[in-house]
Amino acid sequence: MSTAQRQIPYITFEDISKETLDYYIYPNMDINYYWSDDFSPQMYIALAQAGFISVSHLHEENLLLLPEMQEEYAVLDFQDLHISRKVGKLIKKGGYGLEFNTRFHDVLASIQNAYSPCWLEGAYAELMDTLSQSTYDNFTLFSTELSDTTSNEMIAGEIGYITHNVYTSLSGFHNTDKRYENWGTLQLVLLAKHLEEQGVRFWNLGHPYMEYKIDLGAKILSREDFLKRFLEN
Repeated sequence: MSTAQRQIPYITFEDISKETLDYYIYPNMDINYYWSDDFSPQMYIALAQAGFISVSHLHEENLLLLPEMQEEYAVLDFQDLHISRKVGKLIKKGGYGLEFNTRFHDVLASIQNAYSPCWLEGAYAELMDTLSQSTYDNFTLFSTELSDTTSNEMIAGEIGYITHNVYTSLSGFHNTDKRYENWGTLQLVLLAKHLEEQGVRFWNLGHPYMEYKIDLGAKILSREDFLKRFLEN
């Protein structure tokens, strides 16, 4: 791993070894971000299985992969899921449908439209598309789609992956029209229930600094505590 004259170290596939992770990356709390120009499925999956959450970053007109080993993680254990009264009413009312990986490109486009700039673009978006269509050992990436069954309009959705039987969110969107107030949270609650039914161990919501994650029932874990749980399976 090269760190010379770089504030953010360059990381290669060979660096994602148990020795390098255990002795140089996991205990180093001074470094969170690394960078790579390798957008291969092999690289991305290895990073995900090691506990990194990777986004992309445009630097001098070059799109780079930016894996992060976070200081803290928001983690939802499904028994801690909090369902607000407003979302509970939406669940009882019905009129929605939840599907998985049936409208991946629509979810991707909706996320891209929701954020400017958006890191889910270019080579990273192409990689997501590839990963969503293929089967890998100990890694599955997919979209979640919540739709209004009356109009078939997609109201909320996200992209994430399962590895080590843990689900990790990447990014999502929701329709901000007042008619669909709280449908973004509804999508999260329904996804949590689905993941629990599938026997997923817990939900890695990533950065803990967003209030909706705590409202959902997530707890904040240190890097060390997160990795102990994440890697135990």
